[in-house]
Amino acid sequence: MSVNKVILVGNLGKDPELRYTPSGAAVVNFSIATTENYKDRDGNRQANTEWHNIVAWRQLAEICGKYLHKGKQVYIEGKLQTRKWQDRDGNDKYTTEIVADQMQMLGRAGDDNNSNQGDNQQQSYAKPQPQQNQAQPSQAQPQAQGQPGGQQAARPAPVYEEPAFNPDDEIPF
Repeated sequence: MSVNKVILVGNLGKDPELRYTPSGAAVVNFSIATTENYKDRDGNRQANTEWHNIVAWRQLAEICGKYLHKGKQVYIEGKLQTRKWQDRDGNDKYTTEIVADQMQMLGRAGDDNNSNQGDNQQQSYAKPQPQQNQAQPSQAQPQAQGQPGGQQAARPAPVYEEPAFNPDDEIPF
């Protein structure tokens, strides 16, 4: 058995680049930065920033191209993929990227000038997942198709309010 799954939370380094293949499929590329803060041996605070190349296809690509912008914080779920290509001189080059199948916009609605949602509301977009139990909803956010290969039409999922926080409901560990 093997697993190829990546989960990232970071900020966009530049606006997404939305393009279309000759067959009409939407594809978007963007990069996000993740930063790890730590203290070195001398007790000084240090930060290590990693940049990750993201690619998304079809409807998820169009959503990313429309709603994401430089600086926006996002949650990305997908898989690692390495592609081989040739430069102008015919040299083989390799690119490793994350092929996104889920994206969730994070942060406050005021952080996004194009949004009309309430404060702290999040919007999630993902490849449709098969439901195992029809009696319980599997997703609490609107869904949209986002990975090449699936031709299923995206169904709007019901939106549910999260109950208010109650500290008495906490499970002690």
